[in-house]
Amino acid sequence: MVKHMDVPEETMQRMLAYLRELDCMWNGGKEKFSSQSLASALHMNPAQIRKDFSYFGEFGTRGVGYDTKQLITELRAILNLDRTWRLALIGVGNIGSALLRNPELKRQGFQIVLAFDKDPRRIGKKIGPLTVEDVATVRKRIREEKVRLAIIATPVECAQETADNLVRAGIKGLLCFAPCHLSIPEGIRIVSVDIPMALGKLVYHMEV
Repeated sequence: MVKHMDVPEETMQRMLAYLRELDCMWNGGKEKFSSQSLASALHMNPAQIRKDFSYFGEFGTRGVGYDTKQLITELRAILNLDRTWRLALIGVGNIGSALLRNPELKRQGFQIVLAFDKDPRRIGKKIGPLTVEDVATVRKRIREEKVRLAIIATPVECAQETADNLVRAGIKGLLCFAPCHLSIPEGIRIVSVDIPMALGKLVYHMEV
């Protein structure tokens, strides 16, 4: 198996897109597919798909194509999605509450096991299967539950302090919905989801 560090980041991003499309194919009853059919669905060049797959070995059979279920299993292993990842959520406003109620997260291998907020009106409230805890206990609780991933869904003004506390608690990966740059120590992985920025990219290409 090729190490992730030897694979271009762009390829790993495309592998996630392939996995999502294959899930759709499988749910739609498609047990076999070709690189051409996958490329058509994703508006890509089939040669690019074959090149991406080649980093990880041979998956298909020439003239036959790929087994959808088998490749889903292979891709999930490559992407470390063949297990359940336990997460902590900080901030249970609109975005955080929606994440707690999203069944797709668990289906894809992500389980939010801790939820925190600083608002007394939210602390103690039950959302889905979890009871919201006081963010003041975040470091203690993350260590107790041995959680390695966290989602920041706080207002911008709280995001950096939240990230600092999470790093001190031992968190190794962050998904941040706060639209700001966070200063994170080397060795901590962070992915930002900036909805206004994404919408800005969208409207730039719109005719006015």
